[in-house]
Amino acid sequence: MDQVSLTLRFAPELRFFLPPRNRVDRVRVQHDATSTLGHVIESLGVPRTEIGRLRADGTEVTAAHRPADGQTIEIDAPARPQHTPFDRTRFLLDVHLGTLARRLRLLGVDTAYDNDRDDDALVAQANDEQRVLLTRDRGLLRRRGLLAGAHVHHTDPELQLHEVLRRFDPPLAPFTRCLACNGMVEPATKQQVQGDLEAGTRATYDTFTRCRSCGRVYWPGAHHDRLAQIVDRARAHTT
Repeated sequence: MDQVSLTLRFAPELRFFLPPRNRVDRVRVQHDATSTLGHVIESLGVPRTEIGRLRADGTEVTAAHRPADGQTIEIDAPARPQHTPFDRTRFLLDVHLGTLARRLRLLGVDTAYDNDRDDDALVAQANDEQRVLLTRDRGLLRRRGLLAGAHVHHTDPELQLHEVLRRFDPPLAPFTRCLACNGMVEPATKQQVQGDLEAGTRATYDTFTRCRSCGRVYWPGAHHDRLAQIVDRARAHTT
């Protein structure tokens, strides 16, 4: 089978995905001449969701390009902010990103999360609901048929949040979503929610909201200042 020799130049932020021996300025590989450029790049460990603009000898090409022998390929990371193939930016997070899911919901970003979904179910849900699948699992992002996804590099939830906001720049509407179920919250009177409150809460607070989907009640309790700080830091990173 015919082989082609290629020189690949990955953007610095993509070299994380490559084997250590390939984390250099120029990666030289030989590959099946019938393979697409997208397949060549994925075979080196970079999920296609992380591939941005591609150029072959300076000419912009797509992932379906079949490179010729001797070509130099430049691979960029996705542009920031990254556009999705959907009408609006919504997310689905895998089991390991529960804290990030709650923080995105705190900011009013439509974020689905379930701690009991296998990979097939995640891909199906992401596609069916037109959501960007966020994960730290590179293998999950290489699943065939996934319409949109992104790798979350950081392990700290604060850094994860800022990473996602910088990459996708979703519109923010803090304190409008339920942290538990992602439903929308709406104002509620004390009389409407008093049956869900402890006596101390009824005596201390007068401002409440309630989730339209699951009925969970919220009020500006002792935790509110900490949540407000998360919101303020997030806004600072998006301006």
